[in-house]
Amino acid sequence: MTDGEILHIALEQSAIDCGCSASDFLSPANTVVVSRADPRARRYLELPFDCDLTCYGNGIVASVAGPLTEPVRGYIDRYPAEHCFETPNLLVLADLLAPFGLRVCFMAEYFLPRADLRPLSCGLATRFLTPSDFAGLYLPQWSNALCEKRRELDVLAVGAYDGDTLVGLAGCSADCEGMWQIGIDVLPAYRRTGIASALTSMLAFRVLELGKIPFYCCAWSNVKSARNAIRSGFRPAWVQLTAKPEAFVRAMNENLT
Repeated sequence: MTDGEILHIALEQSAIDCGCSASDFLSPANTVVVSRADPRARRYLELPFDCDLTCYGNGIVASVAGPLTEPVRGYIDRYPAEHCFETPNLLVLADLLAPFGLRVCFMAEYFLPRADLRPLSCGLATRFLTPSDFAGLYLPQWSNALCEKRRELDVLAVGAYDGDTLVGLAGCSADCEGMWQIGIDVLPAYRRTGIASALTSMLAFRVLELGKIPFYCCAWSNVKSARNAIRSGFRPAWVQLTAKPEAFVRAMNENLT
């Protein structure tokens, strides 16, 4: 696939997720649509959105609940797109959402593979794993590579071994028809040795061979993860901000303490 074809597939998927047209993400103008559920959306998304902002570097697409249409339109039209995703402007959105019982929750950067991505080496033995191979690996140390809550979506993984010990694992979940998401974990003693980028790139290359688009996601503040994406042959593609009910955010914060 070419870089253009990879981007086109991602745009089409984002259009399904947000309930808009793919061309809306390429427009310099902002777009506001009422969010709706779609069985083709990424499986982990909880649709319809209350408020979700997505930007591929042009105008913002806001996918919102009906009552938020005009308030959110006023916000995204007030500031340049890039400032709508950062403070101090983001505090204006927080104040806007509060009367609706919502808080800013998820803020993430998404990466797509370059067409010239090639697998890297880490100097350790590696092995591709199928669901039956990694059925016993749903453990805390591999919680980024595999997802216990959606284990039926985990379709492929690749592990790095020091002797018989698994020291790194990259896994991918079939989150939608055309795109599979990659996650990576490396045991602390083996980090900063090239294992993460080797496994990520190997898995991404195999996914491309299977005719799917691998994608990678991390929080904007997760510099280590963003560096791994770039070293592995990915490039930044879009950013996304999602608001959730106050009770949801409160529960997440309590679970992290």
